[in-house]
Amino acid sequence: MKKEGMIFIGIFLFLAIGMHFKEWISHPIEHSMALPSAGAYGLGAIHPLIFTFVVYLLFVVVRALKRLVTRKK
Repeated sequence: MKKEGMIFIGIFLFLAIGMHFKEWISHPIEHSMALPSAGAYGLGAIHPLIFTFVVYLLFVVVRALKRLVTRKK
């Protein structure tokens, strides 16, 4: 469970910094404070968690498929 949590946090940070690098470098506190009024695809303040969860699910599916293929050999 701890490993999966670290993977989720890693994906979250990777996506947050990757998508908003300029904002995190120039004004990170203001960027974080503006999160409640964010309007990303109508998801509002929870959009980072939703996007991270979707990418995490893709990551889990790929790992499961990889494990399934390697067991059959």
